[in-house]
Amino acid sequence: MVKIYQKAPEFSTQGYYEGKISNFSLKDWQGKWVCLFFYPLDFTFVCPTELQQFTEKSEAFKRLNCQVASVSVDSPYSHEAWSKGPLKEQRYPMLSDLNHAISQSYGCYLEDKGIALRATYIIDPQGTLQWAQYHPLNVGREADEILRVLTALQTGELCQAGWKNGEETLTKKLARK
Repeated sequence: MVKIYQKAPEFSTQGYYEGKISNFSLKDWQGKWVCLFFYPLDFTFVCPTELQQFTEKSEAFKRLNCQVASVSVDSPYSHEAWSKGPLKEQRYPMLSDLNHAISQSYGCYLEDKGIALRATYIIDPQGTLQWAQYHPLNVGREADEILRVLTALQTGELCQAGWKNGEETLTKKLARK
């Protein structure tokens, strides 16, 4: 299981993006921030609400030099069918973890269920894990909160609870004293 300040586990897998199935690896996004989020399964109830939020916020992530990618234990063909059907086309790669190796290496695989937990990881441009968040299967995550945390991480400063982009950081407040 990867921990904060450790190198994020490398992976290589197939995924669905921009109308085709392609190969992807963490190395593809070297030099960028990466928001890697795991979800249980395609064609479920809570998952599409999350995936759609990430699509709606995709431009905000791009402005922050952050590549978003989703991961589930589904095949890239399942991702393709879901994207062309009820989900609609996503604006980021949907990665396949058929052998469960990626979710196991990140520590979010639920062995008893055979699926990944809802987990989100922010990886810095040097490939180091900077933030991780886990949610139970029945509760979706909020893309705006992930954007807030990403922005705070990119300041490199102390950011108080509730800090929002454009507000003074705790580091600057302390420097004035």
